[in-house]
Amino acid sequence: MKFFVNFLSAFRICAAFAIIPTLMFQLYWTTFIIYVLAAISDWFDGYLARKYNVCTKIGGVMDHIGDKLLVVNTLIMLTVMMPVWFIVIPVIIMIARELYISGLREFLGTQKIEMPVPKARFSMGKIKTTLQMISIAAFLLIFAISTLINADTFSKTLMYALYILPQVGIWGLWLSLIASIWSATEYTMTFMGHLKKLK
Repeated sequence: MKFFVNFLSAFRICAAFAIIPTLMFQLYWTTFIIYVLAAISDWFDGYLARKYNVCTKIGGVMDHIGDKLLVVNTLIMLTVMMPVWFIVIPVIIMIARELYISGLREFLGTQKIEMPVPKARFSMGKIKTTLQMISIAAFLLIFAISTLINADTFSKTLMYALYILPQVGIWGLWLSLIASIWSATEYTMTFMGHLKKLK
């Protein structure tokens, strides 16, 4: 079971890089399927690791790297494909947030202090990640559905999907930005608490 859990994390890392060429070559359905499977694996490996008590340090590191790479790589590709302010701005801020938190962790690491990810089921960080993944999936599905549209196949169902999915993607992105800032504030307060102990 430990091998399978680590395999899921490794799969997510591979998927994060596979998404780049599939988007570049406009293989939108392939991208969407890879992304959805990777997103599901994020929940599944954590569930299995806790249920069977096979959590390891290397597994935790791989899980963290896989999550970040999957989200960041896909968000960057989406900004290249949709360079509009209401997508670019939240993406830039969220990526800056990830770098900021990594910087805090790195500094505390030099002091032999760990700043673990909150384990609460509904922590703001987990809400942020969930919203990001839903938003990204919605955008990827828009590109995938667009390959089906022509004069013969256009229907009301496709029309409704192309109306609703952008709303889900955009609102999800901005809500995840709010959760991202909130989570960063929580990490900052934790960091300041550790910093006071070092003085």
